[in-house]
Amino acid sequence: MSAPRESIVERVVDPVAVAGLAGLLGATDLDLRAGAALPPLWHWATLARWPAPHTLGPDGHPLRGTGIMPDVALPRRMFGGGSLTFHAPIPVGDEVTVTSRASEPRERDGRTGPLVLVDLTVQVHDRAGTLLLEEIQNIVYTSARTQSATVEPSPAPLAEQLIGPPRTTEAGETRRDLRTDPVHLARFSALTANSHRIHIDWPYATGVEGYPGLVVHGPLMAVALAETARRAGAPTPGTLRHRGLAPLFCGERAELVARQGTGPVLEVVSPAAEGEEPRVHARLELDPAPSTGARPHRPS
Repeated sequence: MSAPRESIVERVVDPVAVAGLAGLLGATDLDLRAGAALPPLWHWATLARWPAPHTLGPDGHPLRGTGIMPDVALPRRMFGGGSLTFHAPIPVGDEVTVTSRASEPRERDGRTGPLVLVDLTVQVHDRAGTLLLEEIQNIVYTSARTQSATVEPSPAPLAEQLIGPPRTTEAGETRRDLRTDPVHLARFSALTANSHRIHIDWPYATGVEGYPGLVVHGPLMAVALAETARRAGAPTPGTLRHRGLAPLFCGERAELVARQGTGPVLEVVSPAAEGEEPRVHARLELDPAPSTGARPHRPS
């Protein structure tokens, strides 16, 4: 087995991307000037890098085997979920070192065919070498999707806001509408340097990949859930786990649901029709921050 591939780059926590994501989410109450602490998951935008156009495949993702990702024969790539540990705040405007390492691919048998799993480990250190963030992203490769019948164009209407106001149910849940439209998806793709065509190219998503519409980014659902937790007063977590469970399509009705329980668990849910169970598209779990102590440093 070959050694994992690794990339080490110097980045600036981009204040322009911070402002762009705050605008998309409607997070108007945050102080995000230089030196302010970056909210959880916002590094997906502020540390993003655009790949060179000649390295992209027909789906808009980098060609298999380019960069640090292994060469996988299966054609479809998805962001399955992941976990993060927050060691210290990432300050807006600071210079950081981002180390990324891809695991060897692992083959599995899924419900709809073969799968290949790759874990991408990302570490963010400050200029002094202090570890600020450690993340594991679960990347899933699958076989080509079975073509669906031709889908007639039905563009999603524009939404006034991505995340709606809160409302409390009789069961003690807090719910907010999640309203996606093509502009929201295009803005998030641009902010996170994600050129995957299923999020921005309706003819490709429906005619080539066989989806009924544009696919809402898994990371966008995770960011919206984290923002929902922040607005509910949840403290900055020590660890965070997120998982994509079912695709959500642009314009499809969905809610951000926070339930009372032993720990903060939030979900993106499609309201159920009469006699049916709600469909859960994504789940996010937060654990409290660990007690303070010595933080690990990047080896020289």
